[in-house]
Amino acid sequence: LQVFDDEGKNVTPHPLFLPDPNTAVPRQEKLYFKAFYLTQGSSTWISNLPTTKFGLDETEPQQDPTLSLSEQVLFGVSGEEAALTEAELEQRVDLYLSETDTLWLLDLPTAVVSTEAEEAVRVLERNKIYVEICNAKIDSEYFEEKMVQTISGAAKTKEVQCETITMAEKGTMVTSWDFDNSVNAPEPTETEEPTDTEEKSSKSPTAEEHGQTLAVPSARESAVPARSHEERECHSEAILTSENLKQDLVVMERILMENIFQPKLAVYRQIPVLKEPDVTSDTDREEGEEEEEEKKDEKKQEEASFKSSALSDVNQSPAEAAAPSLEQLWSYRCDLTSGHSVSSMAWNKVNPDLLAVGYREFASQDHKEGLACCWSLKNPMWPERIFHCEHGVTAVDFSLASPNLLAVGMANGHVAIYDVRSRQDTALLDSSASLNKHTGAVWQLRWVEQDRGATGGDKEERLMCISGDGRMTQWFIQQRLDCFDVMTIKRTQSRKKKLPGEGERRSEAPISQQAAGMCFDFHPEDTDIFLAGTEEGHIHLCCCSGKEQVLGTYRGHKGPVYKVAWNPSSTDMFLSCSADWSILLWHRESHTPLLTFTSVPAFVHDIKWAPKSALIFVAVNERRVEIWDLSVSIFKPVLSCAASPEGNLSSILFAENAECLLLGDSGGQVAVWQLHDLAAPST
Repeated sequence: LQVFDDEGKNVTPHPLFLPDPNTAVPRQEKLYFKAFYLTQGSSTWISNLPTTKFGLDETEPQQDPTLSLSEQVLFGVSGEEAALTEAELEQRVDLYLSETDTLWLLDLPTAVVSTEAEEAVRVLERNKIYVEICNAKIDSEYFEEKMVQTISGAAKTKEVQCETITMAEKGTMVTSWDFDNSVNAPEPTETEEPTDTEEKSSKSPTAEEHGQTLAVPSARESAVPARSHEERECHSEAILTSENLKQDLVVMERILMENIFQPKLAVYRQIPVLKEPDVTSDTDREEGEEEEEEKKDEKKQEEASFKSSALSDVNQSPAEAAAPSLEQLWSYRCDLTSGHSVSSMAWNKVNPDLLAVGYREFASQDHKEGLACCWSLKNPMWPERIFHCEHGVTAVDFSLASPNLLAVGMANGHVAIYDVRSRQDTALLDSSASLNKHTGAVWQLRWVEQDRGATGGDKEERLMCISGDGRMTQWFIQQRLDCFDVMTIKRTQSRKKKLPGEGERRSEAPISQQAAGMCFDFHPEDTDIFLAGTEEGHIHLCCCSGKEQVLGTYRGHKGPVYKVAWNPSSTDMFLSCSADWSILLWHRESHTPLLTFTSVPAFVHDIKWAPKSALIFVAVNERRVEIWDLSVSIFKPVLSCAASPEGNLSSILFAENAECLLLGDSGGQVAVWQLHDLAAPST
């Protein structure tokens, strides 16, 4: 069979398989042939492919593998020649071949794209971005090019069989003599070893040598007890002065304090109080039953009295029935602080369990040395850090940016900064070498966060102080501690016909004498605005930035102003207390006091707003502490009680993470009181 194209060329396909005549002919299976047609252009190809029929009969005759595909098509499957007529032989038959699906055994995507392809624009854009990234990494210090090949091995599971591990307990008895022998045993030296070997290798000595050698051990035996006694004393001193022993003692101290103060600390932290189980004997049980019967009788009596009191309480107002009360938990005091007066207190900004307390003493004319102590809730009986100062401490405050720094103001005008992480008693920085140091007592100091510039972006912490020399200063920490004056408080002229609360006129010319500054407080929202209380009873509204430092003067007190405090919720209101026995409530825009609070004729040393309520504040005057709730009454406090039987109250502070109040007195004691039934915060 021959195949010709339209032009008359012979395009008959050659056989696809040519067997080797030298090899043995394998047994063939029965084959079926299909003809596939493929037309491309003007040429036509024919291809015959054999297919295998499953379940063949092995008894059928085998075909000759040497037959070509064209012959197999002509002769058929059985191999016999087909009977064709002459007309059929002369007839022209067109065969068309079709292409089957392509089978991909390996597909490697090309790295080159034609410029006429559809994705050419997208590829060019990606290449451009990649080139820009590579160029940007050339001079970058964060980019380093390295060749790394990481081979991650395949995970394998491996099982190993081993014998069971047997465990045994062994013990021995050791006495104190064994310890002494092991401690006092002489250590072998390098010089003694060769002498022993020489003695072994030498000949036997004479009788005189024997006497000498016998005399030597007796001298050694007499010297050993004296040396062991000295070594024992040195060893005991080394143990007592070792750091490990100190650390162990601190741990034991923490455990004992936790056992002693656990119920009080649980109340402070508002967690359940743990109770130890009662393990009693038979006699103790009988006694306990008798005590329980007595307690039941007492409870019955209390219930009867409670019913009678409840009938009387029906006529009381709801405010009187739910009046707040105080319960003392513990006190920070020790022999070292007794006889000193608590001047100021401050919590650590990061660790709310760490309290700094300043102590001073004015028992005599000379200013005795003061103390700055750091107390912890873990040990209320002894301070964690003790810093001795040459003069009385009048003010303390912790830094917010560096919580380990404690600023201390003293009665002689010096300012010192201590590092509470260090156990040394010396100050980290001191203002004794400063040319601008205060000449009067530093009555108050505080770390304040203020904006760095006019943009109001980053904030910088600054140490502000007010002193009895009439200066408000800002301290900066560099190689030494130095300051510059923020403002100078000048004494104003008093007029004969001056009404209480009347504002200061601009035409009023101040005289050259300076007024002593007693206290200050910065505005909770605008740190450029602050209040400054003076010894003459005036309160100045001041500004750190601007030409006019004094924006206004509030006149209402007739004695030194001890404390001023902005309301944290209503930021236009502030309180002031004075030695004239009064507490005044002010509005920023009014130079006349809105309210005057007076309960007892005594100096009001300190005031504090409640942190969770805008209408509650606490004040201390001599021996009593007063809680005022403006939503209940503006004429008398809701609670007034004597909280310091040993001395006068001098300082007050709210706890940061508990409903507690801290009261410092002139006896060196800081008492922690639990607040009960305090009014809920109101808007």
